[in-house]
Amino acid sequence: MSPVAPPRSSSAARLRAITRAGQIKAPGERHEKDDRHRLDDRSRYVLGWTNAAKIAALEAKARTLEVRLAELGSRIGRIQQEQNTLKARLTTLSKLDEYADFNELDWQSLASEVARLQEEKRSLESASDLLRQLSEQLREVTAALKALENQLEEQRDKRSRIEQRQSDASALREQTQALLLEPKMAAQTPYFERLDAVRREALGEHQLSVESCENRQHETRGWLQTRMEAEARKLNLLRDRIIQAMVAYKEEFKLDTAEVDASIEAVFEYRNMLDKLQADDLPRFEARFKDLLNENTIREVANFNAQLAMWRETIRERIARINTSLTQIDYNPGRYIALEAQPTPDADIRDFQSELRACTEGSLTGSDDAQYSDAKFLQVRRIIERLRGREGLSEQDRRWTAKVTDVRYWFVFAASERWREDHREHEHYSDSGGKSGGQKEKLAYTILAARLAYQFGLEWGAVRSRSFRFVVIDEAFGRGSDESAQYGLRLFAQLNLQLLIVTPLQKIHIIEPFVSSVGFVHNEEGRTSKLRNLTIEEYRAEKAKAAG
Repeated sequence: MSPVAPPRSSSAARLRAITRAGQIKAPGERHEKDDRHRLDDRSRYVLGWTNAAKIAALEAKARTLEVRLAELGSRIGRIQQEQNTLKARLTTLSKLDEYADFNELDWQSLASEVARLQEEKRSLESASDLLRQLSEQLREVTAALKALENQLEEQRDKRSRIEQRQSDASALREQTQALLLEPKMAAQTPYFERLDAVRREALGEHQLSVESCENRQHETRGWLQTRMEAEARKLNLLRDRIIQAMVAYKEEFKLDTAEVDASIEAVFEYRNMLDKLQADDLPRFEARFKDLLNENTIREVANFNAQLAMWRETIRERIARINTSLTQIDYNPGRYIALEAQPTPDADIRDFQSELRACTEGSLTGSDDAQYSDAKFLQVRRIIERLRGREGLSEQDRRWTAKVTDVRYWFVFAASERWREDHREHEHYSDSGGKSGGQKEKLAYTILAARLAYQFGLEWGAVRSRSFRFVVIDEAFGRGSDESAQYGLRLFAQLNLQLLIVTPLQKIHIIEPFVSSVGFVHNEEGRTSKLRNLTIEEYRAEKAKAAG
């Protein structure tokens, strides 16, 4: 493939050509040839089916140029290094102009001359004793002169310091005299003797001078500060002990100190209480106090205990009367229910009962033992404080009081199903757990019927037309079984109770045999309720009519 030059125009492109020698020819024009590049330089080819050869040629040329650039850079570096060396040598040579004579640089001859003269001096000194003595005397006189000069300088410094101290002392003296002449210093004059005593105590035996006043002042001030801090610590300890005593007194006598603070600022209030106690002369009334303790406080506790015991016996009597009614009710064929009340195992209640007994044991028979009376008083006070409610435990003590003073909590109730013929126990019900719903309801109705009989004072099977036996039952049979509801209603009928039963319509077929009238409540669209009263006969007639 031969290189072809680009055409100058579209019309001439058809006529121009290039020879193998690289000469471009066109008719009627001059012949041109570019000799700046080789004819076989593929990097300048512009025609052909592929440019791979041109790209390879350009890459080869680029590598050649890179190698040449590296060689040129290395050469430039060597030339620059040589240039720097020549510059340094030129600088050194230019400095030779500073010395016009070689003697200025000839130090060896001067050193030789000095060595020669020193050797000659040593020879002269060793050869002449007089010269050696004079040299020694010269050195001694020189040393003495230097010492005198140093001493003179020290004396001058000392004189300057003395003059300065004298000037300072004069100025201080004038300031002190001016301070002493002030009117307010006259009132402080009596403290000077006391200050001297404190200074002697703080510093001991010492010599006081004008110069040492400042240091002695700091030492005295430090001693006073240390003593003040020690006294402050003692005061703080004493204050803490006083406050602790106040807190203990407030804890011991809460009622008397309810409005008094435990602080140093309230000392006068405690002092007033002390003065009042001393004026009351309470020790004279100690015997009377103990008598009142035994006669009033402990006896009131005994009365309280007796009242609780009476309520406890009342519960037992009521249970006995209820059991009398329960024996007349057939819980199951040939069996009846009896209620049992056993002492509770609750620790709080049992401890409370023990503390009440401890407060009253031996108190009614009397005792002259002071320690006995004090112990009883402490026992009573512990119970009263807890019943009243201790500080920080008021809610807990309130719950405790409600439990231990309610005699109903003193018992654990159970039911015993027994055979009527020999009163043997068939089954024991400590609770209703493990029982079916019907059994639970049946047991509840039985106990409820006996309780109503006791409440109204009814005798089983007796009929009293004028006795008040009205009972309201609100949806009592709404969720129970039909059998248990019928059992309860039969019990109420046997007691001849006057029943008002509120129930939904789905239970009306159970209640119907036991009622004499029906009150039907209806609410249309949730706006107003209407009540319609029907006798049982009217209800049955309308029910039959609606069914037909």
